[in-house]
Amino acid sequence: MTTKNLDVLAFAAHPDDVELAASGTLIKHIRMGQACGIIDLTRGELGTRGTAADRDAEAAESSKIMGLSVRENLDLGDGYFEINESSLMAVVTQIRKYKPSIVLANATSDRHPDHGRAAELVSRACFLAGLPKISTPPLEAHRPKAVYHYIQDRFMKPDVIVDISDVFEQKMQSILAFKTQFYNPNSTEPETPISSKEFMEFLSARALEYGRTIGTQYGEGFTTERTLGTESLTQLL
Repeated sequence: MTTKNLDVLAFAAHPDDVELAASGTLIKHIRMGQACGIIDLTRGELGTRGTAADRDAEAAESSKIMGLSVRENLDLGDGYFEINESSLMAVVTQIRKYKPSIVLANATSDRHPDHGRAAELVSRACFLAGLPKISTPPLEAHRPKAVYHYIQDRFMKPDVIVDISDVFEQKMQSILAFKTQFYNPNSTEPETPISSKEFMEFLSARALEYGRTIGTQYGEGFTTERTLGTESLTQLL
């Protein structure tokens, strides 16, 4: 993986958050020739199934499937990271390092409390990253043009939906790279809310629902922090 300015940088409280909710969008942008990356805030070490080392290896495999330009893990502490100066500066540094035009972040509210906390952490860091008086030499101030929050376990009405019909199968492959976390009939690990066959069917149904909303087969939904703008209504078709 190379270090370069990114078109889209997605942040995740846990490895696999982006895969579940926004990997189709990243894959689609990558196919358009844009550079995309993921910054995981934690290693998911408190997860019921698998180990932190398992999640590291699975994230690396998933990154290859998606074709990411970069993936890093800040290891801020699964379940325990807080919105404090240390965590904010860790995220600010990544934003200034990769200078993304667009940042994707966790859902603003969700079943797992880390998700909403990560959403606020990243949103605040995006603002702070643009303040020149915050010093991170040799990295210069940079503020992304937009922050979008992907939608996770709990249903939220999206402000924008991306058509992922042509990349849906690749998205599912990136999810299944996390072998310890998702449906595996041969697994002897404890069941979790995301390890059942029904959960995989739920993911497909959610994508079908969002796709149907915009007249396509599959979609991924996002909420926005500000009103979207366009030069022409025809661009919104």
